Parts: sequence; structure tokens; C-alpha cells
Amino acid sequence: MRYSTMGAAVAVLITAMPVMAADPPAAPQLQFLRGTVTGVTPGALRIKTTAGKTETVKLAPDWNVQVTKPVTVEEIKSGSFIGTAEMPQADGTGRSLEVHVFPPGVKVGEGHYGWGLKKGSMMTNGTVGKVVASPQGRSFTVSYPTGNRRIVVPPKTPIVQIGPGPRTLVKVGARVFIPAAMTPGGLATNSVAVGANGSAPPM
Repeated sequence: MRYSTMGAAVAVLITAMPVMAADPPAAPQLQFLRGTVTGVTPGALRIKTTAGKTETVKLAPDWNVQVTKPVTVEEIKSGSFIGTAEMPQADGTGRSLEVHVFPPGVKVGEGHYGWGLKKGSMMTNGTVGKVVASPQGRSFTVSYPTGNRRIVVPPKTPIVQIGPGPRTLVKVGARVFIPAAMTPGGLATNSVAVGANGSAPPM
């Protein structure tokens, strides 16, 4: 996966590599780390992952912070650009495990592709069409350049708004989500997502 880099939204978290010229070398494989910060230096973070491993991630000089803040399902409207980790259903729909709503004007990572939040999960990023409410939750169509997908958001699904934040939020005890590329010097990133008020980024 290769997308443009930008620092305004957590969607960037799946982009940590810059756009390359024609005939680029293969982009490094990204690893998506979920866990808690156990150490901070000016140039690196130490993370205890949810899988129980300890990882050290180097920080690029221009690294940025993205904050995920819980919001209500009403924030998902026709025209919103969202990302959702979802589980494919037998009827062809996707059942959301989480939804993250991007700031107006931000469109990053459009498409439908494999994700590692849960075995068999997918990530769908796109523009929301008509929203339908029901006792089973809300449903809507998410459109992206290569197609569209019907998504169902059950009640109590984690929903967050993404926005930029200060580096001071990334401290010992913070729960984070980090896209890290393997480099000759080890894992490295230019973007860290942190949950507001101690919450974990749901993606």
C-alpha cells in the first residue's frame, strides 16, 4: 500500500512513507503497532504491544501526533470521509469493529484492503452515502475509486474523530497506534496516534 504523506489526520498512519518517483523501489512493509508507551527519548519510543512484545520505534525528525477523540454515531453523515475496520459478512456487507472520521477535506487511503485489528478484518476508507438508522445500528454505503461497500455500524461500536495534537501527549502510559516501517536501523515512523483522555486508538 502506498499513499501520500500528510500530517493533518490519522489516516496518515497508514501512509508513513512519502510518495516516490516513477519506477520506485519496493516500499518497506509497514507494521502496525498497538500498545502502551513505556519509554520516551527525543528520537525514539519504547512500546509494550498488545501482543506482549517490547518494541523500540525511531521517530523521524518531523514526526507528528494524531489524536483520536470519541464521538457519537451522529458524526457519521452523508459526505463524511471515514475509515472503518470491519468484518466481511456472508451477505457481502461489512460489520464495523470501529470507525474513524477524518477532518473535512481529508481523503487518505481510499479503498478496501486487508487489516490486522482482528483475524480476517478489512479496512474500508471512503465517502459516506445515505445514512440509514435502525434498531440494529446505522448502515451506509462507503464509496471509493474502485467501488463501494455497504457498512453496518452496530450499537456501541467505537467511533472517533481524528485531529492533530501536541507531541507532549505521547508519554509513558499513553496508549498508541503506530505504523512503523522496518529500516536498516530498525523500526521507524513519522506519525503516532494517541487516544484522548487515556483511551486507546481503536484502529
